[in-house]
Amino acid sequence: MPGSDPPPEDASGWPERSARARRPATPPLFAYVLDADDDLAEELDVRMRIAARQLATARVLEARVGACELAPWLDAARGGPGLLLLDGLVLVHTRIVDRTVTELLGAGDLLQPVTGDEDDTVPCVATWRALRPSRFALLDADFAQRTLPWPQIAHALLRRSERRCADLRALRAICAQPRLEVRLVLLLRRLAARWGRVEPAGLRLTLPLTHRLLGQLAAAERPSISNALGRLGRAGLVTGSAGDWHLHGTLEEQLDALIEQSQVSARQDYRGRLASGS
Repeated sequence: MPGSDPPPEDASGWPERSARARRPATPPLFAYVLDADDDLAEELDVRMRIAARQLATARVLEARVGACELAPWLDAARGGPGLLLLDGLVLVHTRIVDRTVTELLGAGDLLQPVTGDEDDTVPCVATWRALRPSRFALLDADFAQRTLPWPQIAHALLRRSERRCADLRALRAICAQPRLEVRLVLLLRRLAARWGRVEPAGLRLTLPLTHRLLGQLAAAERPSISNALGRLGRAGLVTGSAGDWHLHGTLEEQLDALIEQSQVSARQDYRGRLASGS
């Protein structure tokens, strides 16, 4: 059973009064999953959709902002596709020893039960936090059985799992960048591709991401994130504040500016060493 994460904080960055994760509430009504997920419904033609709609139902779980305990519901979904995030915004933290990897999930993403080895010599702990009020559909073994006549549904959910794996691979590659400013630019643009919108000057990303949360996503400490964002702001590449970020120019323009900035800093450092005789 996953343990608790570090002292939780809400979307504004302030710690919550209670560190205890809440189990999502279970409203009495079930949802028609194809009504709640338009992309999933598009996998079927109109006649098939009408027939599948009546059987593709699931219990809905609601999570308020803050830490939430999803482990019991993931266990309940074992044998089925998992927990389908219908709407909201959820952080998934995976901790090994004193290091944590964080990913951001939104509507349409699928959380699946962990099927790890109990004898794993490097145990990991998973915790979850809702940044916005969120709803999940519990897609258990019964759901999988009821929707067998429409394999398009299972195939679409499998693609959702593959998409999440691809996002994790991209996040790993971004976090491997040695320079933090480059990491932040790539991370913010990756998030903006899904949650942002295009503006004349570039991209705008309105997500409740504090400096601390950006640090968790970019594998850096909060003070380092604040300093890097300050440098990006002074260079006119990334401006704004938590919850409203503006990315100016194209990716190529931003990376070229960072390379030029790095070369200028290297030349200044070299001249300083010459002047000091070191």
